[in-house]
Amino acid sequence: MTFLLGLDVGTTSVKAVVYGIDGIAVGGASLPTPTHVPRPGWAYFEPDELWETCVGAIRGAIAGVPEPAAIAAVAVASMGESGVLLDAEGKATAESIAWYDNRTRPQARWLAERIGKDELFDRSGLSLQPIFSLNKLLWHREHQPEAWRRSVRWLMMADYIAFRLSGEQATDLSLASRTLMLDLRGKRWDGRTLAQAEIDPGLLAPLVPGGTPLGSVTADAAAETGLPTTALVSSGGHDHVCGALAAGVTRPGQMLNSLGTAEALFLPTDEPLTDPQAGRQGYTQGAHVVGGGYYAFAGQYTSGASIDWLRKLLGTGDDVVLYDELIAGAERVPAGSLGAVFLPHLRLANPPYDDPRSRGALIGLTADAGRDVAVRAVIEGLAMESRSTFEPLLAYPQVAAPESVVAIGGGARNGLLMRIKAAVFDLEHEVIAAEEATALGAALLGGLGVGVYRDVDDAVGSMRYGRRIVVPEPDEVAVYETIFRSVYQRLYPAVAPLSQTISDLQMRSVGGADSPA
Repeated sequence: MTFLLGLDVGTTSVKAVVYGIDGIAVGGASLPTPTHVPRPGWAYFEPDELWETCVGAIRGAIAGVPEPAAIAAVAVASMGESGVLLDAEGKATAESIAWYDNRTRPQARWLAERIGKDELFDRSGLSLQPIFSLNKLLWHREHQPEAWRRSVRWLMMADYIAFRLSGEQATDLSLASRTLMLDLRGKRWDGRTLAQAEIDPGLLAPLVPGGTPLGSVTADAAAETGLPTTALVSSGGHDHVCGALAAGVTRPGQMLNSLGTAEALFLPTDEPLTDPQAGRQGYTQGAHVVGGGYYAFAGQYTSGASIDWLRKLLGTGDDVVLYDELIAGAERVPAGSLGAVFLPHLRLANPPYDDPRSRGALIGLTADAGRDVAVRAVIEGLAMESRSTFEPLLAYPQVAAPESVVAIGGGARNGLLMRIKAAVFDLEHEVIAAEEATALGAALLGGLGVGVYRDVDDAVGSMRYGRRIVVPEPDEVAVYETIFRSVYQRLYPAVAPLSQTISDLQMRSVGGADSPA
């Protein structure tokens, strides 16, 4: 009997799941991610508090496992851009800025002026956005100089939890891809960017591929979590990329739709995109968690977050029954939502638009647009935005057009959303019925590290989770094609000037130091 534990440190929740080597869950637990929001646009995590949440989730997951001593391996997946500054004793020196926190806009402007957006894209494969880790480091240096002086190491969030488990420090390539500090083609920390940003290279942990053995669970971590000291901790990776591994999306011609708080449309590539226009459109890319390949990212920053926003707005919160009632009501509304159209830019614009000042919009409202119409309009908007963000990538020669889509994550359990997406994309969607695919991807990395699987193909081929196919409805395809071409593609350009003015006014009202980008 051999078990693998995968930990997913996400924006909304921390999930720990114990799997058999066939990918079937035998125990799991989830706890809310403790998040602090001191002012509009800001959010942060307390590292010790987040560790305690991980401890609680791990203890909950293994409580029902018949033989916890049989847990052979552990690995961690996490959100991509947040990290933790540590002192020489391994203690956090500052809060962890949430990946979506926008306080770092001035630092992004500084990098644009000092290095240049096109140059950063050429080096890192990333469109310069305030969310990426280098901007967070620059903010800490400017605003928390005492903490900065005591800091000797920066670990991405999954790295930090792995460090707390094993005592070893390393960063995998998929998470390094979200920092702006990785030489993507060379797969090494970029000395040019670090020198120009005046960041000591020693602050960054050694780079390793996902699934690299780090060390056994320490006695202290075992006492806290209940894990055996015989369990091996391996390097994990970026949450969406770990999900792609679990779903078997590792080669060009495939596309993963990973639906969480944020949403990734993940397309494996053999080589990075080189055209600077991709960066100007806001696209990002990185190193795959396994296999030595790359990926291009489309997607949106507020996918599940838009659903959460709507649920709170309508007063349903986390009530499952009321949520099911909302979806049932939306299913009774005809395709097209009686003309209501939603633009899901609740944090910033998504590719192909590079605009941190964009805002959400709900247009086409009439007195007939009640709750059910609003819910369906939001869901349709999410599907339209997904298509809007991935289609332009197909113009680049490194990206192969997908023939179907593999969907994972909490949003994939929304049957109405999957049906609408299939129609909007006019592509079959294969929904993976894995128990927490991101955590499963982390568990597979642990299994690779401990030698349970021979290689990636062996790991993916060992999975026994279920699948269901969602086929586009021809009548809905025609309706959505018309709306997408005649309305949705024109929506952002029409409202962007107003959104940018609103953003400027809001930033001035909450503090002159953080003026708009």
